[in-house]
Amino acid sequence: MKSLPVFLLVTLCACWVLGVPTKEKKERVHHSKDLSDHQHDDHKGFQYDHEAFLGKEEARTFDQLTPEESKLRLGKIIDQMDKDKDKYITSHELYAWIKYVGKRWNVEDSEKQGRKYDANKDGMISWDEYAKGVYGHLLGKEIKGKELYDVADKDKERYRKMMKRDERRFKVADKDGDMIATRDEFTAFLHPEEYDYMQDIVITETIEDIDKNDDGIVDVDEYIADMYTPKEDEPEPDWVKTEREQFTDFRDINKDGKMDRSEISHWIIPHEYDLADLEAKHLIFESDKDKDSKLTKNEILDNWSMFVGSQATNYGEDLTRRHDEF
Repeated sequence: MKSLPVFLLVTLCACWVLGVPTKEKKERVHHSKDLSDHQHDDHKGFQYDHEAFLGKEEARTFDQLTPEESKLRLGKIIDQMDKDKDKYITSHELYAWIKYVGKRWNVEDSEKQGRKYDANKDGMISWDEYAKGVYGHLLGKEIKGKELYDVADKDKERYRKMMKRDERRFKVADKDGDMIATRDEFTAFLHPEEYDYMQDIVITETIEDIDKNDDGIVDVDEYIADMYTPKEDEPEPDWVKTEREQFTDFRDINKDGKMDRSEISHWIIPHEYDLADLEAKHLIFESDKDKDSKLTKNEILDNWSMFVGSQATNYGEDLTRRHDEF
């Protein structure tokens, strides 16, 4: 959240450079990411499907490929999607691929950060490695276990709280409890909004950020203060008045004048359609010739223009990357 050095890369960078926590406002609501910037209308083309299947950035480079090259590289992607090697692509496998492509930036970001903190080069990040890498730099002192020694700094208690909060999140992300994060666990730690099992800690951190009187709930003044700090004698802008109405009419579901944990969950993690699931089902429906609800490699290649067309990812680079955990 806004006081953590790990939740946003911008915040991380600011902490490393300045050595103090930032207080930037942030968008609290975690909407499902759009699969494409294009309208999903097959009558006008398949660009939406291309970007959903390949990723927005990667899809832009596919224009340079011939149809033959597109099909060849699509075939390699099909082999990668077929996790159980049964020669069929199920809706679940296609869904997993689309979700993976959508969060590829987060995965690559965690890999980059992981290389920075992986002191023993074992491909995993322990809490001790991360704590030393982040807080050792901020404090300019050695971190031994959970104690900070000889920190003559007015912000030392602030840093202690930040480290304690990060440690709590690290424990939640670390599924097996050994305080050593795999690549996927480290990604969940850095980008918890993308993982279902991390939603509870996201809600907890949101409450801690906004709830200034520490009563475990958020009233309308705390809600407004999180997004707007008035200047002296400044009239309240219309958009702030609208936000107050939003709080009363929609955020405060039980109309008791405040948001509890359940209401905050509904606010920051809205129940929306799973776009990746809808797209996976759409691609199967359009390509499944024998109507067995799964696709063969030939069925996908026969409908290659919907999956990739002449627009495809930079697979010269993509296929050489390690996707061990997809």
